[in-house]
Amino acid sequence: MGLSKIKFVLPALLALAACRPDQVRHLTGTKEIAEETANWEVKRIMPSDLLQSTRWAGDSLTAYADTLLRRTLARELRKGGVAQAASFCRPQAYPAVDSMARKWHMVPRRAEWQPATASATPAAVAASGLRPDTMRLIGRPAADTFYYQRPITLANSLCLRCHGQPGHDLTLAEAGTLRQQYPGLRAVGRQPGQVLGAWQLTLERTGVAEFYTMKTRKKWKEHKMPKLF
Repeated sequence: MGLSKIKFVLPALLALAACRPDQVRHLTGTKEIAEETANWEVKRIMPSDLLQSTRWAGDSLTAYADTLLRRTLARELRKGGVAQAASFCRPQAYPAVDSMARKWHMVPRRAEWQPATASATPAAVAASGLRPDTMRLIGRPAADTFYYQRPITLANSLCLRCHGQPGHDLTLAEAGTLRQQYPGLRAVGRQPGQVLGAWQLTLERTGVAEFYTMKTRKKWKEHKMPKLF
């Protein structure tokens, strides 16, 4: 090997030897960049995807609202009993729930279901818009409107504390207070597992599509629970 070639190769070998693995600089944030790139890809949302998203959105909001309701009622029951807690049994009106509903273009309501009596006509029962089952109902009544319904069941002792049997789960005085406060509803005398009513949501297509896009992102961020205590 000539002297000129040695002069050329030797510096290259020295530079290579000096570049140890622990000295290699790696690019940071590549995973985040890849996730963000995937998130910005155009997604083709099919009708079946929108129906699935309706269920996701409905389950998300109602579970969120039910959790807030349990926490709030537990707090108010400790403060002042059933009379204190009764006025807080409207989770659809909680500011945090209303904020979430507005974000995803939903209109939530809680409907009371009353078992049909002997005098009730089939038309009156149908007009109530409720079906006392344990299945979610998902529909698309119009091109830009979706519908979600999920039954509300008496599933825990906290529910029995207000809606259970007078003289057993709550006092006769507490039962009288609830009957006066909700005269048109069967507020007490319920059994565990009984259907109390239903969550009913009307959703706009824009909100359903946006929720589907967010839910199918590479990195989905759940809605954080607000601090209540």
